[in-house]
Amino acid sequence: MDFILELVDIIHAFLWDKFLIIALCGAGLYFTFLLGFVQIRKFKQSFKKTFGSVTLRGEKAGKEGMTSFQSLATAIAAQIGTGNLAGVATAMVSGGPGAVFWMWASAFLGMAVIYAEATLAQHYKTVKGGEVVGGPVYYIQGAFKNKFGKNLAALFAVLIILALGLMGNMVQANSVGYAMENAFGIPPIVTGAFIGAMALLVFLGGVSRIVAVAEKIVPIMAVFFVGASLIVILKNYNMIIPSFIQIFVGAFKPEAVLGGCLGVSVKEAVRFGVARGLFTHEAGMGSTPHAHALAKVKHPCEQGVVAMMGVFIDTIILLPFTVLAILTTGSLDGTKTGIELTQHAFSTVFGGAGNVLIAICVLFFAFATIVGWYYFGLANVKYLFGKNGEKPYAVLVSVLVAAGCRLKVDLIWDMADILNGLMVIPNLIALITLSGVVLKLTIDYDKKTKK
Repeated sequence: MDFILELVDIIHAFLWDKFLIIALCGAGLYFTFLLGFVQIRKFKQSFKKTFGSVTLRGEKAGKEGMTSFQSLATAIAAQIGTGNLAGVATAMVSGGPGAVFWMWASAFLGMAVIYAEATLAQHYKTVKGGEVVGGPVYYIQGAFKNKFGKNLAALFAVLIILALGLMGNMVQANSVGYAMENAFGIPPIVTGAFIGAMALLVFLGGVSRIVAVAEKIVPIMAVFFVGASLIVILKNYNMIIPSFIQIFVGAFKPEAVLGGCLGVSVKEAVRFGVARGLFTHEAGMGSTPHAHALAKVKHPCEQGVVAMMGVFIDTIILLPFTVLAILTTGSLDGTKTGIELTQHAFSTVFGGAGNVLIAICVLFFAFATIVGWYYFGLANVKYLFGKNGEKPYAVLVSVLVAAGCRLKVDLIWDMADILNGLMVIPNLIALITLSGVVLKLTIDYDKKTKK
């Protein structure tokens, strides 16, 4: 058993400390230059197309697809998980305040990658059994029209089902169980039963219910979290500018921040910032293209443009609220980490209610991610097993979500991270192979939008 744990640690460290940082940032730089800084050129259009179609009572999603905003909301539901509350806190403890700068840098590059993912997902989507389907498995086969393509697509499908749909959702549920016990004293087994039952109710409603939940819960939870964070930040408004100084100075001179009490280097600031940023916004992982493939748009690049806003909202807009809440309250002292650090920051202003506020946020954020990740896994279950696998998969995920609230096995948690990392490989291979297709579609889209 010790050998297995050591092996898992070695693989985990290689993937998230070295390989993925180089691979995903490299892909981000490649697509940024290939597409002429599309994240800057198309930002205004991205903002307009995203928020110009916001609705809480939009048309019903179904077999023929969904609206562009519904696709984005489903994608953001998966992106905005507990990483925005606990993950960023861990990154700041391990890499100092400067890690936040590198999270933003990874998000900037990630916007170009997710543009490519969504564009290809649209371009290669198809209809099976009267239902619109799409995602990495389809553009992987588009990149390699042979047995290798089928095998690579199947490998990706298996990895994402395990990484997000099963193990990943257990991780999300565990954060809810811990937060609810800490805030209300509710036993994790009770929280697990409730979350599992609610999840199953949503799952069995099909795509239309998943989308309906996503397009409502995302705006509501974002407003609630931002409102609570603003109270904390404005209460300590005199520390806002010093906090930004800590972030930018800490990115290049970590030892000059907080008197060096965290003992981090530039290498650690970059490492933890970029790695946590990639894990948070998911650009390049092949998860969100499943939602973007179903958007009803006139040109594939339209959804690519909208997809960029998901990364921007997740990492550049919402994430800083957690960061500033921690820094302005002076909570980053190296004695706390993860969700405990975030709860402490809010408790300095709200007292005991701070734990309650964060528990509520964790509940919404994690549940939204559970729904989103279930859907991404479902698309691949259908690809491998057809519609017959849908109900067994829904029940299995619900049971694991319930168990995840109570159980915490480090091996499972590390395996989830490893599988998350491994699913990037087939996705990136296809993205780079099809980069010429993305460029051709982008040039065509540029011509049409100019007209």
